[in-house]
This record gives sequence, structure tokens and C-alpha cells, in this order.
Amino acid sequence: MKYLILMQVDPTVLEQLTPEQGQQIEEGHAAFMAHTKERGEFIGTQALADPSQSKVVRSVAGAPQTSDGPFAEAKEYLGGFYLLDVEDEARALELARMIPDATIDGLALEVRPVMFSDFADL
Repeated sequence: MKYLILMQVDPTVLEQLTPEQGQQIEEGHAAFMAHTKERGEFIGTQALADPSQSKVVRSVAGAPQTSDGPFAEAKEYLGGFYLLDVEDEARALELARMIPDATIDGLALEVRPVMFSDFADL
């Protein structure tokens, strides 16, 4: 079963990290990717740019209009995700707890089952 682990980012939390904590996060993500690749559970990951770089397309009077993002004002934003193929929800949660963000107050990981996926080459 495929699960998406969404990494919720609070920029004020990231700004307060020490250089050592930043390095631990970087190394922890590398170790997580290596572990899940080794076990055949890793499908992919993407890190997203800051919301200040986004654009929003929405309907205004029935016509698509483009504006600067983000879509909504929020303290947290989606910073990236991992897509995994695991046996069950318990394994997805076990893996989520291995991501270094899970040990930092103010950051969050949302684990959500994938209902449908279609990737051109996967």
C-alpha cells in the first residue's frame, strides 16, 4: 500500500535550529532515504520551495486567474513529502517516526494513504 508522508514546516522553528541540529536533520533524511531504498519501500521524495515563490490559479467569475501565492495565510506550510510503498499503516507510521522532523517540537509529519496514483514511468 502506498503512503504519503507530508512534511509540515514552520519557518520560525527552522530559523531557531542550531547548525548541529540542521546537520542532524540533513543526515537523518539521508539515512531515512537509504533505509527505505534498501528495503524497497522508497518510491520518491520532493522538497518544495518556500510558499513565497508559489502562484495560485483560481476561478474568478468563471475564468482562471493567476496571483502570487501562497493560497492561504498559514504558520505552517507543506515543505515536501516522501512517497512510500509499505505493507500497512503501522509500517508507514513506524517509518514516519524515523524521520528527524518527528523529534523537533513545532514540526509535523502527516501520514496519509494514497487512494490513486498514476506516474508515467513507475
